[in-house]
Amino acid sequence: MYYVSMIRQIRGKVLNIGLVSAVIEVAGFGIEVRMSSPQMLAVGSEASLATHLALKQDGLELYGFSDPADRDFFELILSVSGVGPKTALSVLRRAPREALEGAIGTRDLAYLTKVVGLGKKSAEKMLVELADKIGPHSHSREDGEVFDTLVALGYTEREARKALQAIPDSAVGKEARLKAALSSGH
Repeated sequence: MYYVSMIRQIRGKVLNIGLVSAVIEVAGFGIEVRMSSPQMLAVGSEASLATHLALKQDGLELYGFSDPADRDFFELILSVSGVGPKTALSVLRRAPREALEGAIGTRDLAYLTKVVGLGKKSAEKMLVELADKIGPHSHSREDGEVFDTLVALGYTEREARKALQAIPDSAVGKEARLKAALSSGH
């Protein structure tokens, strides 16, 4: 897999939204952009996305992000040996960038394996290769405890991950984050 950084932004009308991608019209072309959450876009609206172009043996793939910081973090994840764009996008789909940065910065293996769902080897590799590049951050340890509490209350691991994703950034502190996760539905 080779990475190139030719196309750093795309702006145009949203023509179609799929489960893992959206089609954006640019200068008359419908360009497919893979995204962690294409559902945040609306068909017919104007979208401006920070992008990463991946050159593979079988073609090109364009990855899009509403925030350039998400694209930069995606590219940081790609720097981990053995991690490709689909895995990196999957990681961003399962947890907010800020929480991932926090988990990596504090070397929180439990968060990466339980909450994000990475295998232990992949999570360890990510911690080893990225921890020094990322400073400590906030929510990850709290979310690890909230995850454990949700599972203890009968949530499946998948349901607990989904509830954690629904917690608004305004919910700060373990109790507030647990309450927000519980109110997101079971």
